[in-house]
Order: sequence, then C-alpha cells, then structure tokens
Amino acid sequence: MIAMTESAIVVENLVKKYGETSALRGISFQVYRGEVFGYLGPNGAGKTTTIRILAGRSSPTGGSCRVFDRPTFKNPALYRHLGVVFEESHLYERLSGIENLRFFAALHGVPSTRVQELLQAYDLAKAATRPVRTYSKGMKRRLLICRALLHDPQVLIMDEPTSGLDPTSAAVIHEAIGHYRKQGKTIFLSTHDMTEAETLCDRVAFLNQGEIAALDQPKALMRRYGQPVVVVQLRPSVEISEIVQGTISSNQVAWEDDLLTVRLPLEQPELGNQIDHLRNRGEIITIHTQEASLGQVFRQVTGAKLE
Repeated sequence: MIAMTESAIVVENLVKKYGETSALRGISFQVYRGEVFGYLGPNGAGKTTTIRILAGRSSPTGGSCRVFDRPTFKNPALYRHLGVVFEESHLYERLSGIENLRFFAALHGVPSTRVQELLQAYDLAKAATRPVRTYSKGMKRRLLICRALLHDPQVLIMDEPTSGLDPTSAAVIHEAIGHYRKQGKTIFLSTHDMTEAETLCDRVAFLNQGEIAALDQPKALMRRYGQPVVVVQLRPSVEISEIVQGTISSNQVAWEDDLLTVRLPLEQPELGNQIDHLRNRGEIITIHTQEASLGQVFRQVTGAKLE
C-alpha cells in the first residue's frame, strides 16, 4: 500500500452546476503521490464532470481542485505535470500514428526519440506509418496513452481506458498502469470495471448523484459493505418454484451454464438447512465459497446496477 503522505490531487468542497442542475455537490478527496486512485459510479454520477475540472477543461462553480498545489482551471503550467487519456479518441484519424505523436511532441517540446520509445513500448512501431483510421480500438487506446505520456507527466488521468476492449488489449493497458505506478507516478482511474478497480487501485471512491458515497481501500470496502456467499450449482429435479421457498428467494437464483446457481449468504444460521433443501430438490454439481466483491459494494452504496 502506498504511503499516504504527499498529496498529488486535492479536491475540496467541489461544486459544479449547470443551470439549476447540480452535477457535483461539494465533494472532497485527496489522491496521494504514487497512488492508483479509482473513481467509480453509475452513469450521470458526475465522474466526467470531475475529470473535466481536473484536466482544466471546465471551471468549478464552487470549491477548489488542485494538482500539486496548483489550481487546475486557466493554468497552462499544469499541463507540464498532467497527462489525460479521455474515453473519446481525440486523434487525427487521417494522420499516421507517428505523425500524431510528433505533432503533440512538438507542442510539449519533447524530442522525437521519445516518440520512438513510446511506439516501441506500446507495440505500435510496426503500425506507426499507417493512418490512425486503420487502427483497431485497442491500438487507438494505446496511442492515446502514448500521447498522454509524451512529456512524462507526474499525474495521469484515465477515463474508461479499457472500455470496449478485448481481454488482451485490456491486459496491455493494465500492465502500463502498473509500470507507470512503479515509477512513483499517480494515476486517477475512472472505470465501470469493478474487477479492474479491485485489482489495480490502492483506494477507490464511489460517486453517486454528485456526492462521495464511500471512499477507502477496496478490501476495506468489501468487508464493510460486501457479503461472502456460498455458491451452489445443481441440476434441479423439480420446478424452480419448489426451490424458491422459505429463506431462499428468487433474487438468489439464476441459470448459469445450463445449471441452476444459488447464492446463499455465508454468515447466516439457516445455511445448513438451505443446502439440505437444495440437495433434496436436485443433483448438486459444485459448492464453493465466493468472497465479497467490489460489484456488491457498487450496488450497496449507489443503488445502481452494473452495466
């Protein structure tokens, strides 16, 4: 776990209104140097609004947002320390990959050797001279990361970096995040992937309706809000209506891989009777325990379903 000493990002009582609508309602949090900080929540919670303020693209209505003690809005000096990977492409599709990077390298005063270094590191060297419009989604996302890292920023903001990517492409980006973190850099990661957040993040904040609903280390939140379960898979010999009785409810039962899967809270006195009930109503194939998940925390603190 990262030593929580020096703050890279400090947000205090941040408010953002669009007319009569409040997108952010006085949120406060800190992100520490060398930390991967997850920013989670349902669509419309205010995540993108926060990122736009962090990146200096939008002004707050109230409160403050600072990166290394520098205000983020109307502060060009901020961009020497900040890299941003937005979910949208924002690439010049008719230019090649190397032309895109050379253009932005010139804006930052970065030597061309840095462009070649990043193309090699993110497995884009062979496609460097091809127009970006011919790139796959995963290649475009890697090129966006290259662009964000050109000037070696101390803070990297990533908005849904693996959204819509296949597992191989997502793994490359996960590896990049881990490598960047090992250099002592700070990552602010917005994602809908709870497994990704659980694996990568030192701490996570759940945003809901413009307010911070929970903030802590993933394991601490899972202990606080989650519930470990016993997962029973069986081939039923009766109708489901005969299984959903007593303390077993319909929301604990689902079909998975042609087997009826029942999830029972581990810490409850009726567990033994529930398993006997299932054994008498079908052929049990597997029984195993399943730890609490960040997805459970998401549902508990936001009341929303994962997409």
